[in-house]
Amino acid sequence: MKDFLLKGFEVELFTGLNTGKHVGVSDAVANEFSDFVKEPDQRNLEYITKPEKYYENIKELLLEPRRRLRNWLRSRDLTILPGSTLSLGDSSKFIRSDPSNPYHKFIELNYGTKVVTASIHINLGIEDISVIFEALRLVRCEAALYLALSASSPFLDGVPTGVHSQRWIQFPKTPKKVPLFLNHSHYVKWIEQQLNTGTMCNERHLWTAVRPNGSRRPYELNRLELRICDLITDCDLLLAITALLELRVISLIKNPNQLDPVKISKLSAVELVDLSDMNEVKAATNSLDATLYHWRDGHEISCRDWITELIDEVKPIAIELDLLSVLAPIQEVLDKGNQSMKWLESFSHGMSLPLLLQDSIETMRNQEDHSRTKLVDNSSS
Repeated sequence: MKDFLLKGFEVELFTGLNTGKHVGVSDAVANEFSDFVKEPDQRNLEYITKPEKYYENIKELLLEPRRRLRNWLRSRDLTILPGSTLSLGDSSKFIRSDPSNPYHKFIELNYGTKVVTASIHINLGIEDISVIFEALRLVRCEAALYLALSASSPFLDGVPTGVHSQRWIQFPKTPKKVPLFLNHSHYVKWIEQQLNTGTMCNERHLWTAVRPNGSRRPYELNRLELRICDLITDCDLLLAITALLELRVISLIKNPNQLDPVKISKLSAVELVDLSDMNEVKAATNSLDATLYHWRDGHEISCRDWITELIDEVKPIAIELDLLSVLAPIQEVLDKGNQSMKWLESFSHGMSLPLLLQDSIETMRNQEDHSRTKLVDNSSS
């Protein structure tokens, strides 16, 4: 078998009416389904897929919980909503899912509805701890590209916000400045300092574009977690973005001296942090239309050109691992735009936000049904 990395996904979703209005039921869903967990606000919830190496198996792991949730919601005249922000919601109100939970109280008091968003977190299993930090540095410097491909939050409270990922613009990245970790001991020492000073309230309170993950952070780590992506409802696109991420990490493993930014960039580690932070803001604002700064030497490059460059670089390994077809949806996004760009284009031509959301709700439902039909056909053939 081909040597893929383990992949797992944390999927955050909004629930609501078929009109696109948000309605919170996360407490009831978590009580009904053991694989769903409550977010602090009732209006969104999360499920986590089991780790899996092979792409042909991942799509069903992503869609089966969605179908199960959708069936439960349907009996209550509710549905799953697209988008990563409270598009038609009321961001002035925080609706607690668990009033007795002290951590939820902390979130509400300190961040309010800035954290009431939906997203996809992509986890890649990496056993070698030194490779985790090499990969962390590379992915941190390229995280803006994944956000640009996934942007799906141009609306808040019923109006366009002027950016493509309102989620990443409003999300309270914590701590405000996170270094480019040079190794595991650097990371452990830095985390312990944040906990001692109260900048972080626990070891999970590292809300950045990408972070190490594991069973006992910061000491025991076994994966890299990309957290920057908006909600990607199209599973084929999610698999494509995941494949690009995995191929970049595999390329790094094969050629660490060519892809580790601290080894080959003309910029210092501090400059790379500033560059990455600027790129994230630019990608959140204009996504694929953004002009970014390349980590190799700081030169300007269009977001589309950089993504195309990455695809060209990973193509030999993609051919070796038979992943070219999995990557294909990225080219369609580069040609036709991401979810935010499509929504904003339709909105600019007079389509109302409720109708945009209703159309996307139907598209999500059809994708789930189509995938199930293909699954049944394949199993009977």
